[in-house]
Amino acid sequence: MCTITATEFKRNFGKYLKVAQEEKINVTFRGKVVFVTSPSKEKRLIDMESILNVLPANASFDDIDRE
Repeated sequence: MCTITATEFKRNFGKYLKVAQEEKINVTFRGKVVFVTSPSKEKRLIDMESILNVLPANASFDDIDRE
């Protein structure tokens, strides 16, 4: 997870779109977190599959908890 300012996010939006596909990003404004990006549910499911190497037959994207 990385933390950046809103100004940095705005200036390098394309770069952070790519980063957000892989990890969470905390975006701050005046020192306070104003929003957090996170990878899609599909990405997290793919990551879980690669870690576990198998998924139950009844697994779905809805089974992933929101963080």
